[in-house]
Amino acid sequence: MRRLALALTAVIALSGSALAVDSDQKTPTRAPEFTSVPQDAVLSYNLIGLNVVDGQQNSVGEIKDIVIANGQLAGYILSVGGFLGLGERYVAVKPDSVALGYDADGKKWKAIIGASKDQLKAAPEFKYEGKFNRT
Repeated sequence: MRRLALALTAVIALSGSALAVDSDQKTPTRAPEFTSVPQDAVLSYNLIGLNVVDGQQNSVGEIKDIVIANGQLAGYILSVGGFLGLGERYVAVKPDSVALGYDADGKKWKAIIGASKDQLKAAPEFKYEGKFNRT
């Protein structure tokens, strides 16, 4: 029990710097507001890794990330091309470019985009660099 208490104390002491706020980041100044989650909402873990198909049900990519800007959903990062992670590239698309739906019979989420695999491969590339670097 004593070891557990010492380990917990050490973790708390060492995590202090990990909880630091950037100097340009705003800290909330009011108490949180709690909300309910609507039944038609989708959670991020349902989207990350979700296969994206075109109108003919051909696989054209996969949702790899979600872009949040100013507290709002700003886009999806899709991986396109490649095989087993080789030759893969990323593109950023606006949220309304992807139609999301839940297939109750198949008990899974679906994502459809109005673009072919070739169109997505030709789109401007998003790179995980700088503050977006995946470390």
